[in-house]
Amino acid sequence: MTPPLPARLLHARGKTTAAQHVAARHLDHTFEKLVSSSLPLIAATPLLDALRASPEPLALPDLAGRLPLRLHRRGPLHFLRLFPRVFDLRPPLPLSLSLTPPAASLLAVASTPSTAARTLHRLLAMCPSRSVPLRAVFRVWRELALPDDFEDSVLARHPHLFRLGPNPAEPTAHLLHLVADPSNFSPAADDSSRPDKHAFRLQFPPGFRLTKEHRKKINDFQLLPYAGPYEPTDHKPVGAKRKVSKMARRKMEKRAVGIAHEFLSLTVEKMVEVEKFSQFRKCFGIDVNVRDVFLDHPGIFYLSAKGKRHTVFLREAYDRGKLVEPNDVSEARRKLVELMLLRRRGLGNANSNANMSASSANAQENFHDDLQELEVL
Repeated sequence: MTPPLPARLLHARGKTTAAQHVAARHLDHTFEKLVSSSLPLIAATPLLDALRASPEPLALPDLAGRLPLRLHRRGPLHFLRLFPRVFDLRPPLPLSLSLTPPAASLLAVASTPSTAARTLHRLLAMCPSRSVPLRAVFRVWRELALPDDFEDSVLARHPHLFRLGPNPAEPTAHLLHLVADPSNFSPAADDSSRPDKHAFRLQFPPGFRLTKEHRKKINDFQLLPYAGPYEPTDHKPVGAKRKVSKMARRKMEKRAVGIAHEFLSLTVEKMVEVEKFSQFRKCFGIDVNVRDVFLDHPGIFYLSAKGKRHTVFLREAYDRGKLVEPNDVSEARRKLVELMLLRRRGLGNANSNANMSASSANAQENFHDDLQELEVL
């Protein structure tokens, strides 16, 4: 008979996993509601991009073949009928789909080429090699509010700033190089409210309790000097076998916080998916886990796990769920979210000519169920 295990082994805890680390964070319901309201727009983003790229309405059978998305448990057609203010379904059969004029005008709002050039200039200036993979820029073009044709309207028209070259690591991809002098940029975020040159503005969520030990760690971290995001550094990748002192690890973490803070300040909505930001980790010379950086500093960032994706927000850029300094692009996206949240309210049997009428009462009753379904996407 196998002897029983000692009590100390029965109650031993293993190493905390990434999922456990995320689940143990302090929830901020203001940001959680903000992400929940954006879930329908996030789910429909590939469909919206396809409609914007087509000069004519698309036939539903052809569109279903190009975008095999599970938009809703009742099928893509039911999803489209939920948002008549955004999607325009037209008879006869086969039905054709296009964007409504208000939705098309809101989606067309983007930064000017000169503003987009300054944003890319700052992005490349944060990289020690002054270059990033072009595919990584494509992944965040919406967050940076770049024009749809930014390769022609921004890169080609600013040859004194940017240059495209081959990527030795990926023969089929390109690298975007910074040609001009990176200059001495000041941070994009307003640092006038910072308590110290090396400190960050802290905004903890409601109900967040700081222990005496945690408060001391935060104070020590705030006073720790670090190289700014645009200051040149002699970065050497930290290998798995290379030993790093505790102080060096803290400085690496402080620099990673500064770079993430600046990157989020460059985005129009001061938020980005963690997966998209992780693509720039090697380019920025970050040697620490970026998800842990966001979770370990809840006074600077907030990480949401809504919709089966991790989205990080810059806390100081928001006040009660709204941007402190909104811009044209963020306002256009906010109005688009509001259009989708309205659903069929006040329209009665919209799209009745296409034989697709549905009661507004049933749509409102299924609102919360639909939102939960979108979180699974």
